[in-house]
Amino acid sequence: MQRAVRATDAPSRAQIMQFARAALERDAELTIRLVNEQEGRALNHDYRGRDYATNVLSFVYASTPVISGDLVLCAPVVSREAQQQGKPIIAHYAHLIVHGVLHLHGMDHQNDADAQAMEARETEIITGLGFANPYLEMEQI
Repeated sequence: MQRAVRATDAPSRAQIMQFARAALERDAELTIRLVNEQEGRALNHDYRGRDYATNVLSFVYASTPVISGDLVLCAPVVSREAQQQGKPIIAHYAHLIVHGVLHLHGMDHQNDADAQAMEARETEIITGLGFANPYLEMEQI
C-alpha cells in the first residue's frame, strides 16, 4: 500500500486490503497506490494514450500461478466521482478496488457480454462487503 497523495477521505490500509482480498480468486502480490491528478494523468497518458486522470488503472505483470500487479487509484478523481454520483466515498473506493482486481484476473468490459459478466461479479462482491449495488446507484443518477 502506497500513499503518494494525502487523501483524508480515503479508506484505511485495512479497508483497502479487505476490498482487494474480497475480489481475489487466487494468491496475489499487489501494490495499491493512491496518487494525485498529475501522476494519474501521466500514467493514463503513458500507458493508455489518454490525456486525463482516470479513477483506477490496473497493471498486470503475471497472472499465473500468482497474480502480480499494481492498482493505481487517483484519489481526487475518486472523491469527485463519489460526490457527483451521491455515493459514500468508502463504497466508491471499494467498487474501484474490486473493479481493478477483477481486471488483474483478466476480466474486462470491452464488449457487452464481458461487461455484463464483470458487472455481475463486481455486484456480487460489493454487496457481499455490505455496500449497495454500484450499478443500480449509477442508473438512478
